[in-house]
Amino acid sequence: MNIYLNQQTNNEHRPAFELFKSNVCHRLKELGDIDFLIESLKSKDIDMYYKKQWYPESFYLLAMVDYLSRLNNVPLCEDYNDIRKSKLKTVLYPSSIVGLSAVNNDAQIKQDAIKNAIPEFMRFNIVESDIRSVK
Repeated sequence: MNIYLNQQTNNEHRPAFELFKSNVCHRLKELGDIDFLIESLKSKDIDMYYKKQWYPESFYLLAMVDYLSRLNNVPLCEDYNDIRKSKLKTVLYPSSIVGLSAVNNDAQIKQDAIKNAIPEFMRFNIVESDIRSVK
């Protein structure tokens, strides 16, 4: 199922997606892979974001959980199999890639970003290649 980005927030504060990604990556750095997995699965944030129709956030967090599960030989949590059948209708690039592509008038930059993206994120049409480069 392809899902469009939904900006409706029901008057609830919704941080910019780039800030959300940064916060997730900082949390991963702080906790480490296994504790991050445990916290993410216990929190039910993936479901919460999905129910709010904050699909990029839900998919990003699920992609992170799936990617870390693969890296650490942890079986996938089957609770999210229904969500795994969905993805964003259009590819969501990091703002740095969008800017670089626009400034250089070069669509190849986006294509290269897709080629280098982590598969678990691309499953949801989210381009992500480096979750560990936070300061």
